[in-house]
Amino acid sequence: MNAVVKSIVPGSLAAKTRIRQGDILRKINCHMINDVLDYEYYSYDSHLLLEFACPDGKVKLINIRKPEGIDLGFEFESFLLDEERSCSNKCIFCFIDQLPEGMRETLYYKDDDIRLSFFHGNYITLTNLSDEDIKRIIKLRISPINVSIHTLNPKLRSYMMGGIQGGQGINAFYKLIRAGITLNCQIVCCPDINDGRELSKTIEKIINLGPRINSVSIVPVGLTKHRDGLMQLRPFDRMLARKTIRRVEYYAKRCLKKRGLRVFFCADELYMIAGSMLPENNHYEDYPQLENGVGMMRLFISEFEIASERFIKSGKRPQPGKFSIATGPLAYKYIKNLLDTLKQKYDNIVDARELSIDYNVFSIKNNFFGESVTVSGLITGGDIAEQLQGKELGERLLIPENMLRKSAVGIHGATGDDVFLDDMTVSELSKKLGVPIRAVKQDGADLLNAVIYSEGQL
Repeated sequence: MNAVVKSIVPGSLAAKTRIRQGDILRKINCHMINDVLDYEYYSYDSHLLLEFACPDGKVKLINIRKPEGIDLGFEFESFLLDEERSCSNKCIFCFIDQLPEGMRETLYYKDDDIRLSFFHGNYITLTNLSDEDIKRIIKLRISPINVSIHTLNPKLRSYMMGGIQGGQGINAFYKLIRAGITLNCQIVCCPDINDGRELSKTIEKIINLGPRINSVSIVPVGLTKHRDGLMQLRPFDRMLARKTIRRVEYYAKRCLKKRGLRVFFCADELYMIAGSMLPENNHYEDYPQLENGVGMMRLFISEFEIASERFIKSGKRPQPGKFSIATGPLAYKYIKNLLDTLKQKYDNIVDARELSIDYNVFSIKNNFFGESVTVSGLITGGDIAEQLQGKELGERLLIPENMLRKSAVGIHGATGDDVFLDDMTVSELSKKLGVPIRAVKQDGADLLNAVIYSEGQL
């Protein structure tokens, strides 16, 4: 058990009790607390009896009365209050299996934890759940859950996941549906395997399951150049991406007519590969799979356009200086188009003698993972450094925040630095290129702010 109190939030309910750092939470209202799911479920009530074990072996019983749902204010040594559950599948398309050697150890860890699905939106396969796990999910009403389903053909799913557990996971899928648990699903689409007619069969089965399926995203398989010893897979090309989009949108229209919701959505990457226009905002409804790359670019564009109009109408003047943006090949044309449109609108309303918006946008080729990887979130610092060395970058370089991760203690002798996937820090890249670097959030308004002001906020 990892329910060890690490700290207590000042001013919280917990701060008013006799609980101290190092105490271990064992029970709430006589229910054993095994992990974060138990804690969140049983601590929701208004009247709680907490049982703690102290480091000296004594037991503390604490009574708390509070409004339902109010957080107690305990911070534990482990978020899950338990060990994280790893994935035992051997999926033919697993991206982690395609990472090069020599990267930091945490990048090779495969999680398949129902608790991370519920709290952080991670997609799980349901193959690592026991019957007791399923009963507990149903009892605690853990919903919604994000599931990587790929296909509802047991034999095909077992093949795609490298073992019979793949097909067995479908049984868990149906049990959760019958129990009223809501699911968001993901289909990683592999050409010649679960696309085409097989994809149609999967979608039709999902439609028949009714409203417990909240949304389904269709995501193209991601392939790197590091696939030695792995099954040969082919990437999506423009024609296949267009066919897949037409197939998915056909079923989405059927669902829209029947349920009032599209349910099925293609990832942005499919539209980009196809060279097709992104759907408008209303296509994505309430953006049920935004963090899975569904509608992210459309929302970003809309945010930028709204913020741009607001800025132009304000009559303010930018103080940008010349700057540059580094992004992935897929996002390049969208980012450049946003800036070109902003420049044109702004230049049309200002005196020609005033400072205009001056910039370069660079499409960074992914040499680290291979040129077939075109998303900005997988670009490394090394590739940016190599391709922008000697370029005219202006006063600052803007990069998407999703290129970065927080480093662990000890990497580069620092704690929590922003690092790229190749462990290069932002400060190291800045030194190599001789220019300050600013990471821009996945928010169009934040990009506008970074574009028109070298410092400060709108």
